[in-house]
Amino acid sequence: MNPSSRLAPDLYHLWNFGNSSSSDQSEFISLACGLVPEHATYTEKSTNIIYTSDANYIDSGLAGRIRDEYKQNFQQQTWTLRSFPEGARNCYNFNLTANRRYLISGSFIYGNYDGQNKLPSFDLHIGPNKWISVSISGVAEDLFHEMIHVLTQDHLQVCLVKTGETTPFISSLELRPLHNETYVTESGSLISVSRFFFAPIASYIRYADDIHDRAWNPYSLDEQMMSISTDNVVDTDNYYDVPQRVARTAAVPKNASQPLTLDLSLDETNAESYIYMHFAEIQKLGANEIREFSITYNDDQELSSYFRPSNLSITTLFSPAAISSADGNLIFTFAMTGNSSLPPLINAIEIYNVLDLPEPETDQDEVSAMVNIKRNYELEKKVSWQGDPCAPKAFRWEGVNCTYPKYEPQGIITLNLAENKLTGSITPEITKLTQLIELDLSNNDLSGSIPDFLADMKSLKLINLSGNPKLNSTIPDSLQKRLKNNSLKLILSETPIKETKKVPVIAIAAPMAGVFILFVILAILLVVRKKKRENTGGPPSITAGSETQTRSSNPTIITKDIRVTYSEVLKITNNFQRVLGKGGFGTVYHGNLDDAQVAVKMLSHSSAQGYKEFKAEVELLSRVHHRHLVGLVGYCEDGDNLALIYEYMANGDLREHMSGKRGGNILTWENRMQIAVEAAQGLEYLHNGCRPPMVHRDVKTTNILLNERYEARLADFGLSRSFPIDGEYHVSTAVAGTPGYLDPEYHKTNSLSEKSDVYSFGIVLLEIITNQPVIDKERERPHINEWAVLMLTKGDIRSIIDPKLMGDYVTNGAWKTLELALACVNPSSNRRPTMAHVVMELNQCVALENARKQGSEEMSSRGSVNFSLSSASEFIPGAR
Repeated sequence: MNPSSRLAPDLYHLWNFGNSSSSDQSEFISLACGLVPEHATYTEKSTNIIYTSDANYIDSGLAGRIRDEYKQNFQQQTWTLRSFPEGARNCYNFNLTANRRYLISGSFIYGNYDGQNKLPSFDLHIGPNKWISVSISGVAEDLFHEMIHVLTQDHLQVCLVKTGETTPFISSLELRPLHNETYVTESGSLISVSRFFFAPIASYIRYADDIHDRAWNPYSLDEQMMSISTDNVVDTDNYYDVPQRVARTAAVPKNASQPLTLDLSLDETNAESYIYMHFAEIQKLGANEIREFSITYNDDQELSSYFRPSNLSITTLFSPAAISSADGNLIFTFAMTGNSSLPPLINAIEIYNVLDLPEPETDQDEVSAMVNIKRNYELEKKVSWQGDPCAPKAFRWEGVNCTYPKYEPQGIITLNLAENKLTGSITPEITKLTQLIELDLSNNDLSGSIPDFLADMKSLKLINLSGNPKLNSTIPDSLQKRLKNNSLKLILSETPIKETKKVPVIAIAAPMAGVFILFVILAILLVVRKKKRENTGGPPSITAGSETQTRSSNPTIITKDIRVTYSEVLKITNNFQRVLGKGGFGTVYHGNLDDAQVAVKMLSHSSAQGYKEFKAEVELLSRVHHRHLVGLVGYCEDGDNLALIYEYMANGDLREHMSGKRGGNILTWENRMQIAVEAAQGLEYLHNGCRPPMVHRDVKTTNILLNERYEARLADFGLSRSFPIDGEYHVSTAVAGTPGYLDPEYHKTNSLSEKSDVYSFGIVLLEIITNQPVIDKERERPHINEWAVLMLTKGDIRSIIDPKLMGDYVTNGAWKTLELALACVNPSSNRRPTMAHVVMELNQCVALENARKQGSEEMSSRGSVNFSLSSASEFIPGAR
């Protein structure tokens, strides 16, 4: 039995999904493409989904309509469409929320809209990366493509790309936000393959039955299985929000003694896939009845053993890593265990293929700047200015050249807008192109003055403003300085630039005699500097570990405008009046900046945290922002005075609170779980939300800071390192970190990966659970990991939980947290979970504690379960 994997059969748009209007559509984006006029909106009767025109999300393409004879087969949003006869790439642009998970779908119904009966084929892209190839095989065929995608930036582009002679088009485009705790994968986005439920009568389910508007298809039951159902309400509140109509039905084998088998197609061989299975016990069991079964795939690959569905409550099982099949089919077998008196069941299953996104996006600020430049100068008709300005290279915007670093976002280094009929003043949006080297605005109709902000663009080397007769040619003093020191060339000649657009270098420079004098002065300075080095034994340096680093040899820190002078630091700290703390790096002082409290970390000249680490932290925190990463307010690099200015964290670090140094109340289990999940979210963002990804390398309780509301922020990024995203999962680097928290595999091999951070976070979790020091030579087992395992062999979990909690915690949640911590510190990095999975598990621990606080015991058995999360029993046989 090999059911179709398509999510939308031909009759998909005919089905009446229910007319409930109570579900919230406030965050839905539902576009009927090509709908006119621009402000048009209507409600689709069969779903009550409100559709609007796509005109506000795209500035290219032509509106069209399918032929009337095809309309009766489809919902109204597909009666119109937008086609793209011009340009190789045409893109929809959305302003959304970074790090948010979205369900994105598109419908494509040709309907002979152009009267040519020529079936189109083209590609669909998400940002600069290919999503899928769209190939229409029939005039009345309804193609429906869907994916799950986590945004890396605050904007999203969905692009149609021409691949042949036919014209790309799209009928509808829809975006739905999902819970971030769902559909967690190790890498890549997900392409929907199948989403099945097991109803006795074939029907399709979508919004409003599914509040996230996922399309659920009925599975074609074969002769070996049957469907069962219930009228009782099933608790589906485990973030996946399975619809009631899905949860109330299930498949079981007709012969209760036989296993239940599902044969599913992946659509392609060797596809990397993620599986999500939803289970709920929907039959009333007798006093001695047990339903327990194992789950395997492709005969011998075990996914779960001894699984028991919860009574009228959904549990979601999923694969923590992608699985594959050489022949493109996955066969799942659900078999009774020896303890079971009832056959296995399953309520629903979802299958997704991994979509790798190898092309990094251009820096978000630069993309925003280019979009604003396009709008300011009314350049919407530039057909190449669609999508990402730099990526992929084949679709780079006309007049734009970019850098393509291996592990960093692309940056724009050349912008040529010559002969584009530009009017008005020179827009300050240009200053957001922080890596720009050459700017050509020649032969336009610009007016106003030459702005002095151009002088602040440190990377800018050449400006061509020739051929703008209305432009005031007075050069600001700040630009004059750049011209005099030869760090910038400015072209104001009226000579037009023709044909090749090569810019003739006509520099405003000093007379030749002045140049000669300048060379003489420079030569004298070099001689004096050389003698000074000989007398002092070389230039001053700052030591970082075993490396000697010369300050003058380090490149300038590239940041936004947050640099302050040393005199300003003195003013901020009131001459270093109040000390907040001291460490190997130096001293942290309390300060006030713009009526806000700040913490100022002054780097000691003898600090092991040298200039390299200082530079790394400034550059990282200047481009990386997350609510659970400490915010950088400013920095000082004034001679030998180095300072980092952070947001003030009123409650210090986690270690202080765990040790009782700050006095006051003991952190409750609820507090600890919330702090753990927030710190994990910050670390998960470094691993998955950054481009390029980052490895922190020094995760520990003293680097988890707490604000006045006890919200956690991960801090101290001086040892952080960029991480490859092109398939290389490890980088070799000198070992760095704190003893006790340091990944032993990394220490042994010098091979760094994000799993090194996972190990360190596991140690943090053990501290949170036990309130024990990481290393204590007075213990029988000095290291906290070895001690915890030893104590579990001697007794139950209460022997290692912090006794100060006085038993005030839910035991299931404590076990779950301990198992997670032990999984994180597995000696083999390959067997550790990802931080995305850690976040999901900790969220469930928080939910368990919240349920206990609310007096709900039933919720304790609810949630998502990882197929292969390492448990305490892996380390200690018979631990529970």
